[in-house]
Amino acid sequence: MSKVCEVCGKHPVAGRSISHSHRVTNRTFRPNIQRVYCVVDGQRKKMNVCTSCLKSGKVARS
Repeated sequence: MSKVCEVCGKHPVAGRSISHSHRVTNRTFRPNIQRVYCVVDGQRKKMNVCTSCLKSGKVARS
């Protein structure tokens, strides 16, 4: 599954995880992407959408 939101373009971002002893390891911050049916131009279409777009109402689910 794609890790990019088709509405807002949110994608994985690289960062660092720092432990209590301050050992640093690389990690990725991934958006919470769901594959849902949406209404686009009056037609039902499956899209990869992040949950923040679903909650804000940027997408009309069907």
